[in-house]
Amino acid sequence: MSRILVLGGGVAGLATGLLLARDGHDVELWERDAEAAPGSFEEAWETWERPGVKQFRQPHSLQARVRATLERELPDVYEAFVAAGAARLDPIDRLPASIADRARRPGDERLVALTGRRPTVEAIFARIAQAQAGLRIRRGHAAIGLSARTDNGTQRVTGVLTESGVREFDLVVDAMGRSSPLPSWLRDVGAAPLLEESEDSGFAYYTRFFRSRDDAVPELRTNLLTPVGSFSILTLPGDRNTWSVTLYAAAGDAPLKAFRHVDRWENVVRACPLHSHWLEGEPISDMTIMAGVLDRRRRLMNEGRMVATGVVLVADSWACTNPSLARGLALGLDHVARLRDIVRDHAGSPTDLAHAWDDVTETEFTPWYAATIATDRARLAEIGAWRRGEVPAAPEDEEAAIRARLPLAAMRDATAYRALAEMIACLALPNEIFSRDEVVEAIVETTEPAERLPLAGPDRAELLELLA
Repeated sequence: MSRILVLGGGVAGLATGLLLARDGHDVELWERDAEAAPGSFEEAWETWERPGVKQFRQPHSLQARVRATLERELPDVYEAFVAAGAARLDPIDRLPASIADRARRPGDERLVALTGRRPTVEAIFARIAQAQAGLRIRRGHAAIGLSARTDNGTQRVTGVLTESGVREFDLVVDAMGRSSPLPSWLRDVGAAPLLEESEDSGFAYYTRFFRSRDDAVPELRTNLLTPVGSFSILTLPGDRNTWSVTLYAAAGDAPLKAFRHVDRWENVVRACPLHSHWLEGEPISDMTIMAGVLDRRRRLMNEGRMVATGVVLVADSWACTNPSLARGLALGLDHVARLRDIVRDHAGSPTDLAHAWDDVTETEFTPWYAATIATDRARLAEIGAWRRGEVPAAPEDEEAAIRARLPLAAMRDATAYRALAEMIACLALPNEIFSRDEVVEAIVETTEPAERLPLAGPDRAELLELLA
């Protein structure tokens, strides 16, 4: 049994605490924000203050990979989520009418997702974690630095600093999220710089939340995320007959900053025929705006040298990406489950644990980060073309051009549709999807190189008129 400290009480931190405590470790979890989860899910939405979580009341979607991880690793959390009114999303239920082959196939159940609002999800985790034996949660409590000693030329983290002194632990888990101060803490104890790479994802998000007036939620008539020329629209069902609608665009696109005005935002949503019915609910939020979102990755292995042992980074503390792809919790929950496995195998050796954790993270999770960066850059390039009044050109590379036609093929072919659904659900990386002969054949047979999906809303000129 190890004495483990988890820093950060968001969803990933709570999941880490639960999994490690259930594996027999003595776990403390410290969360800087003092307020505990309220007694009801409506209170969680309306009054729970989480200043340490910037995206707490921003749109969230839980991909099918989240459901699979919860069913496998935390079935009590899964059952509580179902009981709380989570929305069930089955992409096979919304096969495009243009696809003739509508029969279900073995494995389709993997694509089913359960989703809900972030306050509901975190409140469920918090309630279950609070009652977990071997896990002590201290809210309103924070570390201010690390304690460490030199071990064979590497800093071995032995605990944390607090206002009242030093607390020692066998392992410190950084689950403090996007704003984690760990890099500066490591510098303060003399560790070499960790590897860090980051870039602004380049997007600004404008969101309103709604509740059904009659217990009926809007029909999904296309994908949850739909690019529409120089902007995108994101429609996300939530728990208890709620949903969110988001318009997002390049952060530097000055005319589109008018999305912040509710009347003009509604003008644009109404001009999208597959999405306008999402406005037919009772608004339950003001316009919420988010920008300056980083795609960022950190690694404790730098230039072949381990920067520190005795500490690990999980979920958003390790890597955070553009939230519109909803990969944060999908990867984060799986990431902390794999940490449980690594601690189980290497708890007795901080050095072995550090190297094993780096190997797992780089092999199983970093490819998802790289794929997200590529997607963001490609979308920003498309947006740039539309802003210049151009139709985005197909990629010059033949393989990339074929990949770019998958969304169009998914409107016509059942195999291509499932391939796209797998990728969206975080169940298969793009490289895996496009290594399948049947997927490439479906794309080539059902689409032409110069074809594009028709715009699902206003073109650039029409958009600017709607915002004038």
